[in-house]
Amino acid sequence: MQELKTDLFLIDKAELLNIIMEKKNALWRLCQICCSYPKAEDHFEITYSFANGQELANYRLIAEREEEVPSISRVYKSAIYYENEMHELWGLHVENIKQDFHDKLYRIDVETPFLEKEEKNDGE
Repeated sequence: MQELKTDLFLIDKAELLNIIMEKKNALWRLCQICCSYPKAEDHFEITYSFANGQELANYRLIAEREEEVPSISRVYKSAIYYENEMHELWGLHVENIKQDFHDKLYRIDVETPFLEKEEKNDGE
């Protein structure tokens, strides 16, 4: 694990579930999961944010476009919504989501609209 900034750590996929279990066992709550796809970098950046009282901790995972990321929804049930959103809007492959909405979380006409928007901007 590498600290990028105060309270922001770069982790790899092998560390993710261990960190999630440590946070859950220490009674940290999941605040949010954020996905982005910096077009200059050509990979996903997934940031998991946790809080315990006034303390915050953020863990960033880098995933290649076709790489699968493990679901944390069996540990933090609220992750179901974040993981379905990341899949539906960005096209991130999340394996073993506790409840997969099969791209029906939002009423949208375009598949992976956030990723498509980035690709369209590249061609303009």
